[in-house]
Amino acid sequence: MEVPKKNQLIRSFTSDQNLSHQSKHLLLELYNCDYEKLNDESFLRCTLNRAAKLAKATVLNLMSNKFEPQGVTAIALLAESHISIHTWPESKYSAVDIFTCGQNMLPELASQYLIESLKAEEHSLRVIERNPPQEVLKQMRTII
Repeated sequence: MEVPKKNQLIRSFTSDQNLSHQSKHLLLELYNCDYEKLNDESFLRCTLNRAAKLAKATVLNLMSNKFEPQGVTAIALLAESHISIHTWPESKYSAVDIFTCGQNMLPELASQYLIESLKAEEHSLRVIERNPPQEVLKQMRTII
């Protein structure tokens, strides 16, 4: 495997002509959020748990860490992948990843819930549709 050089175009390919987007990866940036909420570990754990349920995901575990003097990282491990949040309360900023697999998932609802719960005045959302190989898609259909 060759590593791409700086500024070199990375090409992607697939042998499947009919792509089926079974996985979505949402990258959510939240700006001008409520400082107290961004610094409240318990609140963030509950918020991730609720966001996962709104996305129709199964929460397997919740992990978090409170930093000093401020900031929290929390991760909801899902049967369908994960939701993570990293906060910088002093900047009123948060970075969120919502990665879900399966046709019945609703990650956009989780995203909207997080925007509202953290009282973000501005946000940026990028959606990446993942295209796993057909063999993985078959497994996803039987599990999820």
